[in-house]
Amino acid sequence: MTTPNTPTHLNLDSLNFDPQTGLIPVVTQDARSGAVLMQAYADRAAVERTLDTREATYYSRSRQEQWVKGATSGHTQQVVDVQADCDADSLLYRVVQTGPACHTGAYSCYHQPLMPAQAPQAGLDGTLDRVYATITERLATLPENSYVARLHAGGLDRVLKKISEESGEVLLAAKNHDRAELATEVADLLFHTLFAMAEVGVSPADVAAVLHEREGKTGLKGPKEVG
Repeated sequence: MTTPNTPTHLNLDSLNFDPQTGLIPVVTQDARSGAVLMQAYADRAAVERTLDTREATYYSRSRQEQWVKGATSGHTQQVVDVQADCDADSLLYRVVQTGPACHTGAYSCYHQPLMPAQAPQAGLDGTLDRVYATITERLATLPENSYVARLHAGGLDRVLKKISEESGEVLLAAKNHDRAELATEVADLLFHTLFAMAEVGVSPADVAAVLHEREGKTGLKGPKEVG
C-alpha cells in the first residue's frame, strides 16, 4: 500500500505532457545551494535524453527544437536527479550548475524582486541556503567591487584567516556577554565558513546530512568532548 511518505517511481508513460503542445514545465534547482535557477519546458524526447545522459535537456518553444543547457555557452547543468510533482504534470531537475544559469549572466534567472525580502520570523530557516547561493553566484560571475570576488582573489588561505579572526571575535563577544556583538560576530563567522565551503564545494545540504546522521545519537559520531 502506498502511503504519503512512500516514494513512487514513475516512468515516462506516467508523465502528463500537455495534450496540445506535448510539453511539460521544468523547474531547475541548484542541488548544492537549493536556489531555483530557471524554468523551461521539455518534450518527451528531451526528458528521455536528460535521463539517459544526465545533461539537462529542454525544448525551445520559440525555435521549436530540443536544446542542451550549456551546449554553446559552456554553462552546463549536470543532473543529479529528476522529480515529478504530485500530478506528474511538471518536473524538477536538480543540477550541478557550471557558471551562471541565466542568459543575462546572472547566477539565477530569478533576480528581479517584486517584494522586499523579510528576515525569517524564527531561527535561521533558509537564510544560510540563500547566503550560500549568493556566495556561489558571486564566485561564478566575480562582479566588480564584490567583497566575495576580492576575497576569492586572495586565495583560500585568506578565507581561512578570516574564519580564524571571526572565531576570536565570537569568543570575545561571548566572554563579555555582549548579545548584540555576539550575534554580529557569529553572523560574520557563519558567512566566512559558508565562503570556505563554497570554495571547496561543500554545500549546506552536505553539512545537514552529517547533522541528520548524528541526530539522536550520543558520542558515536558526535563532536569530541571538551575537557
